[in-house]
Amino acid sequence: MSSFEEGKDQGESCKLSNMAEYDLIPRMIPYLDRHLVFPLLEFLSLNNIYPEEDLLRAKFELLKETNMVDFISGLYKDINKTDEIPQEFTIKRQEVLQTLENLQTESQKVLDIIENPEVIAALRQDKLQNLHFLKEKYGLTEEMVNTLYQSGQFQYNCGNYGGAADMLYHYRVLSTDHEQNLSALWGKLASEILDMNWDNALEELQKLRETIDQKNFASALHQLQQRSWFIHWSIFVFFNHPKGRDGIIDVFFQPQYINTIQTSCPWILRYLTTAVVTNKRRKNILKDLVKIIQQESYEYRDPITEFIECLYVNFDFEGAQHKLKECEEVLANDFFLVATKLDFIEHARFLISETYCRIHLKIDISELSQTLNLEQEEGEKWIVNLIRDTRVDAKIDFKENTVIMNQNHTSIYQQVIERTKGLSFRSQVLASTIEKREAHNQNSNAIE
Repeated sequence: MSSFEEGKDQGESCKLSNMAEYDLIPRMIPYLDRHLVFPLLEFLSLNNIYPEEDLLRAKFELLKETNMVDFISGLYKDINKTDEIPQEFTIKRQEVLQTLENLQTESQKVLDIIENPEVIAALRQDKLQNLHFLKEKYGLTEEMVNTLYQSGQFQYNCGNYGGAADMLYHYRVLSTDHEQNLSALWGKLASEILDMNWDNALEELQKLRETIDQKNFASALHQLQQRSWFIHWSIFVFFNHPKGRDGIIDVFFQPQYINTIQTSCPWILRYLTTAVVTNKRRKNILKDLVKIIQQESYEYRDPITEFIECLYVNFDFEGAQHKLKECEEVLANDFFLVATKLDFIEHARFLISETYCRIHLKIDISELSQTLNLEQEEGEKWIVNLIRDTRVDAKIDFKENTVIMNQNHTSIYQQVIERTKGLSFRSQVLASTIEKREAHNQNSNAIE
């Protein structure tokens, strides 16, 4: 197993005490590489959700197996309130620097060959053909190619994510080892995420998804595990890339990923729900989301999913108002969603207003403002803008401080007439089809 995959499993050893009620980080840690967990712990430190001493120890336990020796030494000093570090840290630092220098020297020999313009022009799509060509003409062996992977892996463990991404990219161009290629793809994705290169990260995410969906795994359980990791890693990209909220909807609503979420990680519904609420495409997929939330409500609930339940299952506007207040706190304390807080509240209010207007013919502006958690004056402006922007067929009675919905209901007689017309048309089509078949059969009999 590669260090990238080991990181996913070993990340579970990082335990936090006194967990906040809606903090999902403890649930997500087993599905993340240890390097990806670190920014989550940094976020917790900034938000003062847990005691700083506990977080310092958590960071130390998380990173002590990596090659980030200087950073680990700093954590040790902070935890133990000392300026001295154990001798083992000094020895390890020297070993890391020596190994890094050796790997860079060896990998540079490979890079000098494959970055030669003549070599680049001669390479083809067939990796086996390329390796044969490079071995025959330049003496490049598979062992030398593997040096790129080792160098990328080692640099990643040192926290040099840009250098790791470069090495792993070149390795994947040449390598024919499918298992190690998959591991390198995970490492490249993590490197791009940690370097915050979101365009590159999205590209690697798409490659990884295609690989997981197309690869023949030894068991269905192994594929489920890979998809579970993919879902958690993808959250970093989907909530940072400008097109991410479209991407998460496109991917997660596919049957194989919805099944993975329901089977392995139902808490991901928080992120899917947020993406739907804040996305203009929500009307097409909101019904599907509501069904999934209902199905999984016994496994996972939080204020964000409960807001949807209150609004679209129970039509409980008072409950939705209460949950929306809780949503603000949840969003403010979620590493991935903190930047969506204002957007979510704005769109959530729109959903409340839209649903409220569908149910009521006459709406008291004061009551609706209260439901939206807005002051009277602010609520009036909100409702006026809503009617103007959405072109709702309604008018405002400022004297009574109400909104009158103009619902043009079709009379029962007109509905019967329209349905009868439809039935008549379908009957004519059916009769015409039968006549054509009979005529065809008669002609066939005459020919015989």
